[in-house]
Amino acid sequence: MAILGKILGTAAGYALAGPLGAIVGIAIGHAADKKRRGRKRIGNQRHFHQTSRQNIETAFAIAFVTIAAKLSKADGRVTRDEIKVLRRVLVVHKNATDEMSVIFDAAKSDASGFEPYAQQIAAMVHFDPIMLEQILAGLAQIAAADGNYHSGEREFINAVAAEFGFTPAQLQRIEHTYMRITESGASNPYEILDVEHNASNEDIRAAYIKIIKEFHPDRLASKGLPEEFRKLGAKKTTEANVAYDQIKKERGIS
Repeated sequence: MAILGKILGTAAGYALAGPLGAIVGIAIGHAADKKRRGRKRIGNQRHFHQTSRQNIETAFAIAFVTIAAKLSKADGRVTRDEIKVLRRVLVVHKNATDEMSVIFDAAKSDASGFEPYAQQIAAMVHFDPIMLEQILAGLAQIAAADGNYHSGEREFINAVAAEFGFTPAQLQRIEHTYMRITESGASNPYEILDVEHNASNEDIRAAYIKIIKEFHPDRLASKGLPEEFRKLGAKKTTEANVAYDQIKKERGIS
């Protein structure tokens, strides 16, 4: 399913306030004729008319492209690999590639920082840590796409994580889960499950089950998380399965 193919059809049907609404307005203004532009003034609306799952999916997609555009400025260049990963994380309908480019370029050239966009999407999903983790996961994969996690990119993602309410330790766990970058070159299974090395077998199992439940595709779908980001959730559960198997083997748990 290609998310951005729904921007004109969906975004024009509800009112999206703030900086994300302004970005939508630019995209619609670019793609629509003058008559339609005169009738739809998305960026000037004050609130959501409705909060359907489709609205959340669209807003989530817009927010991700916007923040990804801000990330692209962190190391001073946008590489072909980063764009490829962006399009893999967020599958774009062939009829909406121009819209994505307009949103990306508008956000990249916007003089304001990423904070207003991060704050708006966080509030929109009620600071749900599962949904916000998927944004950080997508950003981390884009940042590492060229094989070099630039210090500017790391600082940017750290700042976004802080805006979302994540601690540095929580962000590190996210990076190591989705990017598989550790100083030793191997994932730490305890870190992936977010437990201490000396945690009891029962606590480790409970942490594992929690991840499997929270990141189950059906649960992510019920939150309004777009399909493409649910695939990142599947990666999370895969890593959790590997980590739990490692710990069980290490501890001799059957």
